[in-house]
This record gives sequence, C-alpha cells and structure tokens, in this order.
Amino acid sequence: MDDRQSGLKQTLRERIVLLDGAYGTLLQTQGLDEGAYRGERFRDHPQLLRGNHDLLCLTAPDLVAAAHRAYLEAGADILTTNSFTATAISQADYGLQLEVAAMNRAAAQIARREADQWASPDWPRYVAGTLGPTNRTASLSPDVNDPGQRNVSFQELRDAYLEAARALLAGGVDLLLVETIFDTLNGKAAIAAARAAMLQEGRTVPLMLSGTITDASGRTLSGQTCEAFWHSIAHAQPLAVGFNCALGAEQLRPHVARMARIAHVFVSVHPNAGLPNAFGEYEQGP
Repeated sequence: MDDRQSGLKQTLRERIVLLDGAYGTLLQTQGLDEGAYRGERFRDHPQLLRGNHDLLCLTAPDLVAAAHRAYLEAGADILTTNSFTATAISQADYGLQLEVAAMNRAAAQIARREADQWASPDWPRYVAGTLGPTNRTASLSPDVNDPGQRNVSFQELRDAYLEAARALLAGGVDLLLVETIFDTLNGKAAIAAARAAMLQEGRTVPLMLSGTITDASGRTLSGQTCEAFWHSIAHAQPLAVGFNCALGAEQLRPHVARMARIAHVFVSVHPNAGLPNAFGEYEQGP
C-alpha cells in the first residue's frame, strides 16, 4: 500500500470524504455538436458520436479537465474518471471498441493531472477509475418471452472490464470504482477483472463498490435487497460500499443506513436528482 492509499484510509477515519458529481450532465451543458465529439481524430468515423461523453477524453480533453476543476473547486476530495461507458461492450454502440484502452488511459491521466495540481500536503486529492455497469445484464433476459436468454456472458463482461481496468491503472488512478451496479453478476465480473488487472499491471489499489436501487422496493434491478447485495460482494473486501444513482438523497438515505449497519467497511453514497416527475423534469437541486 502506497502513502497516498494510506492517507486516504486515514482521512476516511477522520471525516467525510467528498466525491465529485456526474460528468455526462455537466458536459451536456456545453451544447456540443457532432463535430466536437468527433474532433479531428474521428472526423471520418462512419457512425454518429454525439453524446459519447467518454470519447471527449480523446477529442476534447480540455473540456473534461475543466469539469474536473469545477468539482475540485467545489471541494471534491476524490475525482472519478470520465469513463462511465468506456468498455468494449458499451462502446460497440458507437463502433469504437478498439478505442477503449485509449479512452480509459486518457480519462485517468486527465483526472490525475488535475488532482495533482490541486493537491497539497494538507489537502490531498485522489482519483477513482470508474467502471460503469455497461448496457447489458448477465442475470436477466432481454426477452420477456424467453427467460433463459442472455445477451452477454460473464466472461465477455470480465474481458471488457479487464481491458478498461488495466488502462485506468496504467493512467495512474488511486482506486477503482465499480459503480451503478444494477446487476450484481455484472459487478462480480468487474471485481474479477479488477483483481486480474492489478496482477497484470503490478499495482494494487482499493476497490469501491456502489450498487443502485432502482425503485421504491429497495431492490436492485436484478432483485437483490441491500443485505443480499452486500453479502454477494463482501468477498472483494472493498474499501467502501454504497449506493448511487436512480434515487434522490431522501429516498436513498434509508438504504444507505441499512448498508452502514451490516457492512464492516466504509460506506459511500452519491444520489442523483431523484426520479423524474410526470413532465420528465427533475425537481431536486444540488
């Protein structure tokens, strides 16, 4: 364990440590057009790329760095990398599977550079490499008429996460964050990949694991309760476990409290602005 990781653990024992916020919504406020996402590098790419926020790590790194700085200025202790969809599975929608390693490495390097520029001996800043959930689920069928059907395998998920995690580690992250886990089997694939990546890269970093409660039932999309989720991933011995996304702060609070009672590790929470109302608008502010 290096000094930075030891320092993070000590800080967690002393006070609440602040994560940053979302990047997709922040980058959307820039009103970028198709050309901005493409940049010169992907000018002739045959598929539309607008909305692929992780690609901006390669085509508009200054915008990503500015987003990081905004969160650092707001008081974030931990920056998360702009790599939520940067796996071969998710990037297949854009035909950019071959760019995944470059995206993750760039995402880590941008965040690392900004974190180091803002860090001081009295206020260190950390970088968490984000591994998002992908747009596939290993536990559920995509066809209600064929319950046994799957559109992704555990091995495919593990391989995709392994590529991303290796690049994040190579880019200099301090920890790996598997977030928005709506299917715990997907999360297990990410955990297995993270461990393999650490061995292959020769770097051991802590894990943060964050599930998502999708509705008022208090369960993940794949049907697990808070307790079941924890017992399914406790073997990973994460630095912290918690919940993010889907629900607003008030709705998410009781689930986080349950997790705090049963987990023997630090607990994390990063809610969003709640569920949209009947007009598709979010009523909760920062």
